[in-house]
Amino acid sequence: MMVVISLGGSLIVPDKINVNYLRKFSTFVKNFVNNGNKVIVVCGGGSTARKYIKGVKKSKYDFESLVGIESTKLNSALVASYFDSFNLVPDSLLEVKDNLLKNNIVCVGALGFQPKMTSDGDAAQIADYLKANFFINMTNVRGLYDKDPKRVKDAKFINSISFKDFLKMISKVKYKPGQHFVLDQYAANLVCKKKIKTIILSNNLKNLDNCLNGMRFFGTTIK
Repeated sequence: MMVVISLGGSLIVPDKINVNYLRKFSTFVKNFVNNGNKVIVVCGGGSTARKYIKGVKKSKYDFESLVGIESTKLNSALVASYFDSFNLVPDSLLEVKDNLLKNNIVCVGALGFQPKMTSDGDAAQIADYLKANFFINMTNVRGLYDKDPKRVKDAKFINSISFKDFLKMISKVKYKPGQHFVLDQYAANLVCKKKIKTIILSNNLKNLDNCLNGMRFFGTTIK
Protein backbone atom coordinates (compact mmCIF):
# COMPACT_ATOMS: atom_id res chain seq x y z
CA MET A 1 0.00 0.00 0.00
CA MET A 2 1.18 3.52 -0.79
CA VAL A 3 -0.12 6.39 1.33
CA VAL A 4 0.42 10.13 1.04
CA ILE A 5 0.03 11.89 4.38
CA SER A 6 -0.22 15.66 4.48
CA LEU A 7 1.03 16.44 7.99
CA GLY A 8 -0.31 19.83 8.98
CA GLY A 9 2.23 22.34 10.16
CA SER A 10 0.00 22.93 13.18
CA LEU A 11 0.87 19.39 14.30
CA ILE A 12 4.60 19.83 13.67
CA VAL A 13 5.03 23.28 15.21
CA PRO A 14 1.79 24.35 16.93
CA ASP A 15 3.77 27.09 18.70
CA LYS A 16 7.02 25.35 19.48
CA ILE A 17 8.31 22.10 17.95
CA ASN A 18 6.05 19.23 18.99
CA VAL A 19 8.88 16.79 19.76
CA ASN A 20 6.71 14.31 21.65
CA TYR A 21 4.19 14.00 18.83
CA LEU A 22 6.86 13.73 16.13
CA ARG A 23 8.47 10.85 18.02
CA LYS A 24 5.16 9.00 18.25
CA PHE A 25 4.24 9.78 14.63
CA SER A 26 7.60 8.57 13.30
CA THR A 27 7.37 5.35 15.34
CA PHE A 28 3.89 4.71 13.93
CA VAL A 29 5.00 5.30 10.34
CA LYS A 30 8.10 3.11 10.76
CA ASN A 31 5.94 0.25 12.02
CA PHE A 32 3.52 0.75 9.14
CA VAL A 33 6.21 0.56 6.44
CA ASN A 34 7.74 -2.50 8.10
CA ASN A 35 4.62 -4.32 6.90
CA GLY A 36 5.52 -3.64 3.28
CA ASN A 37 3.94 -0.22 2.83
CA LYS A 38 5.32 3.07 1.53
CA VAL A 39 4.58 6.51 2.96
CA ILE A 40 5.17 10.01 1.65
CA VAL A 41 4.89 12.64 4.40
CA VAL A 42 4.17 16.12 3.04
CA CYS A 43 4.84 18.76 5.70
CA GLY A 44 2.94 22.00 6.16
CA GLY A 45 4.38 25.29 7.35
CA GLY A 46 2.17 25.88 10.39
CA SER A 47 2.94 28.66 12.84
CA THR A 48 6.46 28.95 11.43
CA ALA A 49 5.07 29.94 8.04
CA ARG A 50 2.47 32.29 9.49
CA LYS A 51 5.03 34.10 11.66
CA TYR A 52 7.29 34.65 8.67
CA ILE A 53 4.39 35.68 6.43
CA LYS A 54 3.28 38.20 9.04
CA GLY A 55 6.80 39.63 9.23
CA VAL A 56 7.32 40.03 5.48
CA LYS A 57 7.85 43.57 4.26
CA LYS A 58 5.21 44.50 1.69
CA SER A 59 6.55 44.75 -1.84
CA LYS A 60 5.64 44.04 -5.44
CA TYR A 61 7.21 40.59 -5.11
CA ASP A 62 5.40 37.61 -3.63
CA PHE A 63 7.62 37.13 -0.60
CA GLU A 64 4.63 35.89 1.41
CA SER A 65 4.34 32.78 -0.75
CA LEU A 66 8.12 32.37 -0.83
CA VAL A 67 8.63 32.31 2.95
CA GLY A 68 5.57 30.07 3.34
CA ILE A 69 7.00 27.59 0.85
CA GLU A 70 10.45 27.61 2.44
CA SER A 71 8.89 27.04 5.87
CA THR A 72 7.40 23.75 4.65
CA LYS A 73 10.84 22.63 3.47
CA LEU A 74 12.36 23.51 6.83
CA ASN A 75 9.64 21.49 8.59
CA SER A 76 10.22 18.62 6.17
CA ALA A 77 13.91 18.46 7.09
CA LEU A 78 12.91 18.52 10.75
CA VAL A 79 10.45 15.62 10.36
CA ALA A 80 12.94 13.65 8.23
CA SER A 81 15.37 13.70 11.16
CA TYR A 82 12.92 11.53 13.14
CA PHE A 83 13.21 8.89 10.42
CA ASP A 84 17.03 9.10 10.42
CA SER A 85 16.79 10.13 6.78
CA PHE A 86 19.48 12.46 5.45
CA ASN A 87 18.36 12.69 1.83
CA LEU A 88 17.88 16.16 0.39
CA VAL A 89 14.24 17.25 0.51
CA PRO A 90 12.70 16.47 -2.92
CA ASP A 91 11.75 19.53 -4.96
CA SER A 92 9.84 17.89 -7.83
CA LEU A 93 7.50 14.99 -8.50
CA LEU A 94 10.30 13.08 -10.23
CA GLU A 95 12.60 13.55 -7.22
CA VAL A 96 9.86 12.24 -4.93
CA LYS A 97 9.49 9.17 -7.15
CA ASP A 98 13.25 8.58 -7.27
CA ASN A 99 13.53 8.90 -3.48
CA LEU A 100 10.71 6.41 -3.04
CA LEU A 101 12.63 3.82 -5.06
CA LYS A 102 15.39 3.93 -2.43
CA ASN A 103 13.35 4.57 0.73
CA ASN A 104 9.99 3.43 2.07
CA ILE A 105 9.48 6.79 3.79
CA VAL A 106 9.98 10.12 2.03
CA CYS A 107 9.50 13.53 3.67
CA VAL A 108 8.56 16.43 1.43
CA GLY A 109 7.78 20.14 1.71
CA ALA A 110 6.37 22.30 -1.05
CA LEU A 111 7.52 21.31 -4.54
CA GLY A 112 9.20 24.17 -6.39
CA PHE A 113 7.57 27.61 -6.26
CA GLN A 114 3.81 27.38 -6.74
CA PRO A 115 2.05 30.44 -5.27
CA LYS A 116 -1.58 30.25 -4.11
CA MET A 117 -1.13 26.64 -3.07
CA THR A 118 -0.44 25.08 0.32
CA SER A 119 1.41 21.83 1.00
CA ASP A 120 -1.96 20.08 0.65
CA GLY A 121 -1.82 20.89 -3.05
CA ASP A 122 1.60 19.28 -3.30
CA ALA A 123 0.31 16.23 -1.42
CA ALA A 124 -2.61 15.90 -3.85
CA GLN A 125 -0.23 16.21 -6.81
CA ILE A 126 2.00 13.49 -5.39
CA ALA A 127 -0.96 11.20 -4.65
CA ASP A 128 -2.14 11.59 -8.25
CA TYR A 129 1.33 11.22 -9.79
CA LEU A 130 2.20 8.09 -7.81
CA LYS A 131 -1.35 6.65 -7.90
CA ALA A 132 -1.39 6.32 -4.12
CA ASN A 133 -4.09 4.25 -2.42
CA PHE A 134 -4.97 7.07 -0.04
CA PHE A 135 -4.43 10.77 0.39
CA ILE A 136 -4.74 11.50 4.11
CA ASN A 137 -4.72 15.04 5.45
CA MET A 138 -3.86 15.18 9.15
CA THR A 139 -4.69 18.52 10.70
CA ASN A 140 -5.69 20.20 13.97
CA VAL A 141 -9.41 19.53 13.49
CA ARG A 142 -11.20 16.18 13.54
CA GLY A 143 -12.48 16.49 9.99
CA LEU A 144 -14.72 18.67 7.86
CA TYR A 145 -17.50 20.80 9.32
CA ASP A 146 -20.18 22.87 7.62
CA LYS A 147 -18.81 25.91 9.50
CA ASP A 148 -15.60 26.75 11.34
CA PRO A 149 -15.90 24.71 14.60
CA LYS A 150 -13.45 27.04 16.34
CA ARG A 151 -15.76 30.00 15.81
CA VAL A 152 -19.24 28.49 15.57
CA LYS A 153 -20.46 26.29 18.44
CA ASP A 154 -23.22 24.55 16.46
CA ALA A 155 -20.98 23.62 13.52
CA LYS A 156 -22.02 20.21 12.18
CA PHE A 157 -19.49 17.48 11.49
CA ILE A 158 -19.49 15.97 7.99
CA ASN A 159 -18.62 12.27 8.00
CA SER A 160 -18.65 11.82 4.22
CA ILE A 161 -19.03 14.21 1.30
CA SER A 162 -19.10 13.82 -2.47
CA PHE A 163 -16.47 15.42 -4.69
CA LYS A 164 -19.17 17.66 -6.17
CA ASP A 165 -20.42 18.97 -2.82
CA PHE A 166 -16.89 19.45 -1.52
CA LEU A 167 -16.05 21.61 -4.53
CA LYS A 168 -19.06 23.79 -3.79
CA MET A 169 -17.86 24.24 -0.22
CA ILE A 170 -14.26 25.11 -1.10
CA SER A 171 -15.37 27.60 -3.75
CA LYS A 172 -16.63 29.85 -0.94
CA VAL A 173 -13.20 29.98 0.73
CA LYS A 174 -10.83 32.71 -0.44
CA TYR A 175 -7.18 31.66 -0.63
CA LYS A 176 -4.48 33.46 1.35
CA PRO A 177 -0.92 32.36 2.23
CA GLY A 178 -0.91 30.33 5.45
CA GLN A 179 -4.66 29.76 5.22
CA HIS A 180 -6.63 27.55 7.61
CA PHE A 181 -8.93 25.03 5.86
CA VAL A 182 -8.91 21.25 5.51
CA LEU A 183 -7.62 21.56 1.91
CA ASP A 184 -6.58 24.45 -0.31
CA GLN A 185 -8.40 25.25 -3.55
CA TYR A 186 -5.82 23.60 -5.77
CA ALA A 187 -5.85 20.35 -3.79
CA ALA A 188 -9.65 20.31 -3.64
CA ASN A 189 -9.98 20.76 -7.38
CA LEU A 190 -7.35 18.12 -8.13
CA VAL A 191 -8.74 15.41 -5.84
CA CYS A 192 -12.21 16.02 -7.24
CA LYS A 193 -11.08 16.05 -10.88
CA LYS A 194 -8.93 12.92 -10.53
CA LYS A 195 -11.30 11.22 -8.04
CA ILE A 196 -8.55 10.72 -5.44
CA LYS A 197 -9.97 9.20 -2.27
CA THR A 198 -9.18 11.75 0.42
CA ILE A 199 -9.55 11.45 4.17
CA ILE A 200 -9.37 14.28 6.71
CA LEU A 201 -8.20 13.25 10.18
CA SER A 202 -7.00 14.80 13.42
CA ASN A 203 -3.61 14.05 14.95
CA ASN A 204 -4.85 10.90 16.76
CA LEU A 205 -2.54 8.05 15.73
CA LYS A 206 -4.87 5.27 16.89
CA ASN A 207 -7.53 6.80 14.66
CA LEU A 208 -5.04 6.87 11.77
CA ASP A 209 -4.22 3.21 12.42
CA ASN A 210 -7.92 2.31 12.27
CA CYS A 211 -8.30 4.23 9.02
CA LEU A 212 -5.36 2.51 7.31
CA ASN A 213 -6.53 -0.92 8.44
CA GLY A 214 -10.11 -0.55 7.23
CA MET A 215 -11.56 -0.22 10.72
CA ARG A 216 -14.02 2.34 12.02
CA PHE A 217 -12.44 5.79 12.42
CA PHE A 218 -13.49 9.36 13.09
CA GLY A 219 -12.85 11.68 10.18
CA THR A 220 -14.21 12.91 6.87
CA THR A 221 -14.03 10.92 3.65
CA ILE A 222 -14.19 12.79 0.35
CA LYS A 223 -15.22 10.42 -2.42
